[in-house]
Amino acid sequence: MAHTELDLHERRAIEDMLNAKMPVTRIAAALGRHRSTVYREIKRNRFEDRELPYLSGYYGVNAQRTAEARCARRRKPVRLKDLRQAVITQLKEGWSPEQIAGRLGFEGQPVRVSHETIYAYIYGPDGQSEELARHLPSRRKKRQPRYARRPRGLVFPPERSIHQRPEHVKSRETFGEWEGDLMIFERAQGNANVATLVERKTRFAVLFRNHDRSTTHLMNRLMDVMDPLPQPARRPITFDRGIEFRNWRKLKPGIGTEAWFCDPQAPWQKGSVENLNKRARRYLPRETPVAALSNRSMKAICDRLNGTPRKCLGWRTPAEAFRGELMKLR
Repeated sequence: MAHTELDLHERRAIEDMLNAKMPVTRIAAALGRHRSTVYREIKRNRFEDRELPYLSGYYGVNAQRTAEARCARRRKPVRLKDLRQAVITQLKEGWSPEQIAGRLGFEGQPVRVSHETIYAYIYGPDGQSEELARHLPSRRKKRQPRYARRPRGLVFPPERSIHQRPEHVKSRETFGEWEGDLMIFERAQGNANVATLVERKTRFAVLFRNHDRSTTHLMNRLMDVMDPLPQPARRPITFDRGIEFRNWRKLKPGIGTEAWFCDPQAPWQKGSVENLNKRARRYLPRETPVAALSNRSMKAICDRLNGTPRKCLGWRTPAEAFRGELMKLR
């Protein structure tokens, strides 16, 4: 339901009912508003006269003028209907606030707005009531404070770059080197997703469900899944730079596993897990109701992927190759 302001008619009704000594709860019920809305309205737009206190009180017309003056000081997307509609239209087309603001300047529009103002509108009461944040590329429900955001370089430092990864990992000769990713599904499925892991030498696949995209939840689940393996079988994992993996520092103290990261926008650098995702999509298309999948169903999918012969393994299955490597560790 869209956010709507109180109008002059409602404010006059509030004045009349207050004069009739009606309680705020009954006033709110009569207007079809939440009682908090009426309490806030009376508090914010009450007239105060310090010289003649007996004149102080709530007056509908005066309250309307006060509210309009406050609205005039609000941000442009709230005040200017045409600008607001243009911003919303481009958001729904997939444009970022920075692209919208930049395009207004490029076209020489008489009314311009900064991308920070657009973000403030999106995460403000009006934008939240229309669920505008879901059209953003990041799709966060809440925005982090502007000056509290950490640069990506600090979240994924240069020393953890894939280019610093030991050379022997590239050759696939060493067992226990993994790649990880996240499979995302249709928006209707909510935050449910499937994490995918693949061992680079044997192509052994591990898939598990998540009902949350938070990095804390994902890393805890990943450690729970990997912990039963012997330490030599769970050495480093290579991820992309998605925000889901920003708690990678928990892996080393948790299960003794290092983490490496691809370059930005370079998913081919973890080609094994990208290939696994492509294979898994045959059984987990984007419209799959992930939250309804049972553990047995997930295991069946893993077994099918790991039970298929692979040319790169000399026509052995990933399950056979993985078991053989584990036997060597004993």
